Amino acid sequence: MSTRDRSSTLTELARLGFSELGAAESLLAELEQELGLDRETLTGQVADAADPDAALGALARVVRRDPEPVKAIQRDPRGWRALWALLGASTGFGEFYLRRPEELAHLAGAGEYLPSAEELRTALLESVGARDGFAAEGGESAWIALRVRYRAMLARIAAYDLLSAHPVDEIAAVAAILADAAGAALEASLCVARTRISGGSGAALFPREQVAGTELAIIGMGKTGARELNYVSDVDVIFVTGADDGVIEQVGESRVVDIATRLAVQTMRGVSGAEIEPALWEVDANLRPEGKQGALVRTLDSHLSYYDRWAKSWEFQALLKARPIAGDAALGEAYVRAVQPKIWTSAARENFVDSVQRMRERVTEHIPADELAHQIKLGPGGIRDIEFTVQLLQLVHGLSDDRIRQRGTLEALEALVAEGYIGRPEAATFARDYGILRVLEHRMQLRNLRRTHLMPSKPDELRVLARASRLADSGPAVWQVWESVKREVRDIHVRLFYRPLLSAVAALPAEERTLSTEQAHDRLAAIGFADPAGALRHIAALTSGLSRKATIQRHLMPVMIRWFADGADPDYGLLAFRRISERLGDSPWFLRMLRDSSAAAESLTRVLSGSRYVGELMEWIPESAAWLDDDELLIPRTGHALQQEARAIQTRHTTTDDAMRSVRALRRRELLRVAMAAILGVITVEQLAEGLTTITEVTIQATLRAVRREIVPPEDAGLDFSVIAMGRFGGRELGFGSDADVMYVYRPNNVDPQRAHELALQLVAALRRHSEDHRVPLDLDADLRPEGRNGPLARSLDAYVEYYRRWSLSWEAQALLRARGIAGSVKLIAEFMKLADQVRYPASVDLQAVREIKRIKARVENERLPQGADPARHLKLGPGSLSDVEWLVQLLQLQHAHDVPALRTTSTIAALRAAVEAGLVPDASADRLAAAWRLASRLRSANTLLSGQTSDVLPVDRKRLDGIGRLLEYPPRSATQVEEDYLGTTRRARRVFEKLFYG
Repeated sequence: MSTRDRSSTLTELARLGFSELGAAESLLAELEQELGLDRETLTGQVADAADPDAALGALARVVRRDPEPVKAIQRDPRGWRALWALLGASTGFGEFYLRRPEELAHLAGAGEYLPSAEELRTALLESVGARDGFAAEGGESAWIALRVRYRAMLARIAAYDLLSAHPVDEIAAVAAILADAAGAALEASLCVARTRISGGSGAALFPREQVAGTELAIIGMGKTGARELNYVSDVDVIFVTGADDGVIEQVGESRVVDIATRLAVQTMRGVSGAEIEPALWEVDANLRPEGKQGALVRTLDSHLSYYDRWAKSWEFQALLKARPIAGDAALGEAYVRAVQPKIWTSAARENFVDSVQRMRERVTEHIPADELAHQIKLGPGGIRDIEFTVQLLQLVHGLSDDRIRQRGTLEALEALVAEGYIGRPEAATFARDYGILRVLEHRMQLRNLRRTHLMPSKPDELRVLARASRLADSGPAVWQVWESVKREVRDIHVRLFYRPLLSAVAALPAEERTLSTEQAHDRLAAIGFADPAGALRHIAALTSGLSRKATIQRHLMPVMIRWFADGADPDYGLLAFRRISERLGDSPWFLRMLRDSSAAAESLTRVLSGSRYVGELMEWIPESAAWLDDDELLIPRTGHALQQEARAIQTRHTTTDDAMRSVRALRRRELLRVAMAAILGVITVEQLAEGLTTITEVTIQATLRAVRREIVPPEDAGLDFSVIAMGRFGGRELGFGSDADVMYVYRPNNVDPQRAHELALQLVAALRRHSEDHRVPLDLDADLRPEGRNGPLARSLDAYVEYYRRWSLSWEAQALLRARGIAGSVKLIAEFMKLADQVRYPASVDLQAVREIKRIKARVENERLPQGADPARHLKLGPGSLSDVEWLVQLLQLQHAHDVPALRTTSTIAALRAAVEAGLVPDASADRLAAAWRLASRLRSANTLLSGQTSDVLPVDRKRLDGIGRLLEYPPRSATQVEEDYLGTTRRARRVFEKLFYG
């Protein structure tokens, strides 16, 4: 061949789709000689091969093994075209025909139509010589014959599928016949099993008449039961046995179960066991009662007893698709009839939807990270999202509507449309996307005749997938199709499940079907609303009318309903949103934010359904919704900025009451800012504590300036007065619901001492009165002052000096460890702190003082816990919680701060780090103490944020505990995990505390 002719030939091969031109040229020359065919005849069907190089290579290998079957099928135009399509899409079929070239004969006429269920059944039963339920023989050769014939019939199905101009339109028919093929294969394998255990392959395990009298029904589950099977997929089954009264009376029920169990084992082995001819697919019986731990075969009565007493919600969802596929048809139908009522009442079970949703989440959680973006079946936007959505709709509404009780996904979609549960446009798009995803999955499984649900990543594989699926003309294009479908499926899940709620209460186009109020009520209850009737009223109020706001909220409400339902308290969240929306009216910025910022809208639902504390404040400060559109607006403001604003407020107002009303509004606003930031994860627990402390300081400073102006006359202006922060306030460690521990100090200067004392007490009283806020209480707690509640509320500096010199107790020195001046005379604060340093950082601590501190700690644990409270759940005083960590750190400070300057800090965590650096606490021990302190602090704040009420006890109520977990960024339904984490963390911290504090 001349160079020009060879170049022309290679160009033609490239045009036909070959990539490896030299190899293709060589193989075609070989086939021309072996088959006696010209080049044009050989390559006439190359266009049907998704991978021409792979098809040609596989064909050449078969011809080398045995050319005659290839010559025969070449004479059949349809068979020849089918062969190229199969070999070009499936290396698995190339290997099959290499093992069994004679099976090419079954491709004659292939591609024109799908084989029928009866045709498949007849062919597979014939392959094992079945008659009257028994095979001709029970040896391994029968299983091999079955597997070979199954693959030959599978090739006819695949040929029709691959040659279809619109495979998405054919997916339902293809998946259905694949399920029928699986049922026929199990039927044939069961015939072999009967022969096998009754002596057909050696010694008989059971008499033939007993085997014949034992009924075994094979129930298809999942995709098999729904007639939606893949080419290579696990076939989920349940085995049910029985026998007529005569057989049971003769041999006993246990004998029948033994026979049926042996039949089931052998039936599964015939399809899935290791033989010369590879297994067809895995038979999976793990959906049976008790799963892998349960009996493989049960009687019908045993199944029903289990479902009545022990079954979980997901098991009823699995039964939704149950269908007899092989074995005793009457027994199988009896099983399905018996479980139907149980399936359709399961949605009424408590927490049904939660349990089903959690099951879906667990599937996603277990996908390896490197597979997530490629998962066609299980990933977000994949097949399972569609099936889950449809099944949940069926189960929720099927309780009262038997017209939507369909096994198949597409049939169920049609029924849901017909009965008005979803709109036709959404269902049509969902159905198309489902078809596309299934075609992609099918093509990937055909490639190697192996189970897979992953999109390929290599360019060559994507190119082959594009050609085989007919969904795109290139690899990048088919990937774009896949990404587009994923996005659409994720979005349509929301629209299918939530939009019909809106239809029940808002005007929609006349051509759209709507849910009745009762149906919408049921749907809201199913997704987690405790008061569905109230929720419907709120939705109606938000979306009714022709205003611009109603129009925007009609569009957004379906999505927001889902977001509310995901929260800890959807009913309160929706109520609070309605109130805020009504307060803001038609504010342009609010409507624009709802319309243009889905992130802000979602954040709004999250904070409202997760926190009554936030919801109640937002009702008073609705304009705070604007912060949700910009994380920078959620960052706590600096003390300097707040001070400037507070001073400006006081400049504008002439009376103390007016000024303090504005200061309280400032405090509420900033508390709300910090709360929203904490819930949305914008700030850390340390930033939260810092922000709350700063707000409290500024409030007290502003209040003191206001009341001093009112109470102290000019002639007494020499009076110095200061507020000293104590406890967690002094340590800048406040959480939501924390008291503000304080002490008050004054110095008369040129004021009469008695007059100075009276003025100081008036200042204290005014501070406490004007700082009161019924919305978000600010309790100025002075119980840490000398002598506690029995001591005077305010003392002069000289009185403090005298007291600490003569009468101070060890606990009072300990209390001073977190003392920090925050308001009033700067000079007086400096002198008081100098005094405090002398008391709290002594050169030495006598042994008796240490014993006293330990004794007081034990008394606090025994006496200060609320009556009836579980100590292990008390976040402040419980073992391993806040007080343990703080008392240990404070003891170390008393003992060592004189010599270790780094310990001279009011911060618990900073002091703990200093103790580690000084070698006083091991690293691992400090880590455990810090973890317990931080977790207890976060839980205290979350407890207050959730309920709007202060509590130091970790709740036992699972719903509240789950809500607290949500605020701490646990996944939904994590109540048990929150509890276990806290108890485990504090248990470890307590061991450290006891060793270091009491040891």
